[in-house]
Amino acid sequence: MMKTTDELFSQAANQWDLENLYTDLASTKGKNLTPIEKLHLRGLLCGYSPAEIAEKRQKSARGLEVDLCKTLYQYVKTLVERENEKVENWRNICQWLDDAGYKSGAIQSQLSNPMPVDAKVHIENINIENNKIKIDFAINIQLIVPLSSGSSSKEPAPQ
Repeated sequence: MMKTTDELFSQAANQWDLENLYTDLASTKGKNLTPIEKLHLRGLLCGYSPAEIAEKRQKSARGLEVDLCKTLYQYVKTLVERENEKVENWRNICQWLDDAGYKSGAIQSQLSNPMPVDAKVHIENINIENNKIKIDFAINIQLIVPLSSGSSSKEPAPQ
């Protein structure tokens, strides 16, 4: 069963601020992005080449590349103020949008002072059978978040 345009490359939402990106690109374009433009953008943001996006959509790779050059690449270049630069590789688009702050990434990367993390791994069992190694382990992660200087708490934080 073929996925709908909203379902294809939906994992881009896990790493990118798509709503702000769509809004800002629409402002650059002068009107909302089409569902196909959004689909192609998500594909690029997921790390798929134009040829791979075309293959998943059962479309012509060359046609898609031409379309991207005339539409999305131009909108992104304007948005990130690189109108005079050539898109040497489709990966430039992801890098430029990342540099412009559209990649959401992990919370920790957005903090000025990273939070200390204490992680411990306990190996409980190791089995070797039929040319396979099976390792059973438990992970204990403790995240320590300092309270702001104006906050106080009479109870210790739950462990």
